[in-house]
Amino acid sequence: MGIFELLLLAAGLSMDAFAASVCKGLAYGKSVPFKNSFIAGAWFGGFQALMPLLGWLLGTGFEKYITEYDHWIAFGLLLFIGGKALWEAIFKKDENERGADMSAKTMLVLAIATSIDALAAGVTFAMLEANILFAVSVIGVVTFAFSFAGVRIGGVMGEKFRKPAQIAGGVILILLGVKILLEHLGIIAF
Repeated sequence: MGIFELLLLAAGLSMDAFAASVCKGLAYGKSVPFKNSFIAGAWFGGFQALMPLLGWLLGTGFEKYITEYDHWIAFGLLLFIGGKALWEAIFKKDENERGADMSAKTMLVLAIATSIDALAAGVTFAMLEANILFAVSVIGVVTFAFSFAGVRIGGVMGEKFRKPAQIAGGVILILLGVKILLEHLGIIAF
């Protein structure tokens, strides 16, 4: 997986955290404290980095059993994650936490909830033999940046960018899954 694909994956995975961060910004409006952007970035970025590492550890334990089918598994996981993001963006009623609560308990729950899909992505890293420390660092930094910006944007712009960001994230993840499948089948070579 090249740096471009990794950046796209990181952006796609960070869209849930971005959406939650926008909601946090919405709760404060234009008076959102600057430190809250750092708090959201640290929680979301930290968990988006931790979960793929855990997924990678799980995936490497089963690698010898699944190498023949790894591209199909990666495709399926990314299709599922991307499809779930699209479904939630288009059809799910807005249930995100809109409160201004930035307590550790609240942020822990949100960070875990928005990073579950990153756990599944981590399993694909084991199959793709990716440099896991580099990958989780990129995912963590990208998610930090998106979350930091999300709080700021939520405070200024409001609700109008949340749904398009979720849709873009879902499409990116699906396209990455298709690319991985096509590469392993020998249909395309990048």
